[in-house]
Amino acid sequence: MNLSRIKKAGIVIVGICVFSISFYSFKQDDKNFQIAKNLDIYYTLFRELNLFYVDDIDPNKLVKTSIDKMLESLDPYTNFIPEDDVEDFRFMTTGEYAGIGALISKQNGKIVISEPYEGFPAQKSGLKAGDILLEVAGKSTEKLSTEDVSSLLKGPANKPIVVKIQRYGQKKPLEIEIIREKIQIDPVPYYGMLDKETGYIRLSNFTVDCTERVKMALIELKEKQGAKTLVLDLRSNPGGLLMEAVRIANLFIPKGQEIVSTRGKVKQWDKIYTATENPIDTIIPIAVLVNRGSASASEIVAGAIQDLDRGMIIGTRTFGKGLVQTTRDLSYNAKLKITTAKYYIPSGRCIQALDYTHRNEDGSVGIIPDSLVSKYTTKKGRIVFDGGGVAPDITVDDETLSNVAMNLMAKSLVFDYATYFNSKTEKIASPEEFIISPEVYADFILFVKNQDFKYESKTEEELDQLVQVAKREKYYNISKDEFEKLKVVLGHNLDQDMEHFKEEISELLADEIVSRYYYQKGAIKAALRDDSDVKKALEVLHKPDGYAAIFNAGRIIKAN
Repeated sequence: MNLSRIKKAGIVIVGICVFSISFYSFKQDDKNFQIAKNLDIYYTLFRELNLFYVDDIDPNKLVKTSIDKMLESLDPYTNFIPEDDVEDFRFMTTGEYAGIGALISKQNGKIVISEPYEGFPAQKSGLKAGDILLEVAGKSTEKLSTEDVSSLLKGPANKPIVVKIQRYGQKKPLEIEIIREKIQIDPVPYYGMLDKETGYIRLSNFTVDCTERVKMALIELKEKQGAKTLVLDLRSNPGGLLMEAVRIANLFIPKGQEIVSTRGKVKQWDKIYTATENPIDTIIPIAVLVNRGSASASEIVAGAIQDLDRGMIIGTRTFGKGLVQTTRDLSYNAKLKITTAKYYIPSGRCIQALDYTHRNEDGSVGIIPDSLVSKYTTKKGRIVFDGGGVAPDITVDDETLSNVAMNLMAKSLVFDYATYFNSKTEKIASPEEFIISPEVYADFILFVKNQDFKYESKTEEELDQLVQVAKREKYYNISKDEFEKLKVVLGHNLDQDMEHFKEEISELLADEIVSRYYYQKGAIKAALRDDSDVKKALEVLHKPDGYAAIFNAGRIIKAN
């Protein structure tokens, strides 16, 4: 190439570069202008609202609403956290706060202690589940929300707070002084042996240092209690810290193995997370229990164990949250929790739901058309799919409650009966042995009837809707007699329903009563006795050939 041609080529290249830079600069300038323009519109709109709207407006509430709606249009997980909510946000990531250590809820218009944590100030001071909070620090709870009362109960550690309660069976209210403490909720509420060979660990959250608790439990189960197989329960675990998920997976996965990677618009969020420590055990057969409430960090652990063929997954498809959030500081001590990347498990698939519009009522992944999913393979060649969530190797459908049981729970009658039972019964058998006797069940039925309990079966609800449609379309009068006969035939009978669904109602009742005497650990122990996921896990873990067959190459793992 001669010199003149080189010069011409150079001029063209320089020209292209200058044009590209100018175009990029123009695009950036245009974007900055659009931002400035819309912020100015927002400011002038807000000023006009404040000046001329017919009623007084609350600026904080209005701005918070507008911010929330804006972020909601992006994804469900990018959130604005005002200064007032920062403490609650910190609790979600650390599991720590200063307070009394109890769950509260609103039942029948009253703020009630629903569960005092064992060993924490509320329980040590004598508060019981079922106690009605009348006053907190001298302030009536009558018109307050649970959030308001929760804020009153929290405060500086080592400082006293006085609550006035109404206890079942006692005429006069009680005043109890409680010394607030730093409350660190145990992310492993229970671990133990399911039988002579199988250990069990329940992990409820991925908070700071939760790996240490799982590690301690695992070592004790193996070395002191002789566990040769393991059930890791991640059901209804909403997730938490990504690094804790990596560390927990590392307990079972060899050092150096990739566990998860993240990719985002900003290159600094593109990272590969590998196992950095020597594992505790890479051989012990594992069953990981998941359900539709298992999300985020739970899905990293379950997905990595599945993709690396390290263990089997049992339950239902997980929630489908494959987005990574980062917290950014804002002015006035507020924070922005912003989605900065997606994460990908070892097979290369992302478990994020493909969209937010086809989800189940609880927000978990709904049905995904085959045309939208892509195929991947695990380390041993099993076939897995993306599209949302981790599909289990063995599906055990969620057990749905009967309508009568759901209504008994929703109207707090199971909870209230446990309060009544606890008030007149000093002690019960151990969680593993306690059962609802025929006498106790008969007493519960009488208790329910005395509360004037009314409900409709699902069939009756559907029939009522059909009647309304028939009336609107003017067919009802034509078939009125048939509709009335159907009401009689399909009408529920409380005594019959209580007898027909006795087994499931008794389980609910036993779990609630056990929690009054043995708290959360006891309730978990009691629930494990009739747990279908646990039964399936034990069935497969006890058959080495059946467990090994789970990992056969070419096996297809898919669930909708």
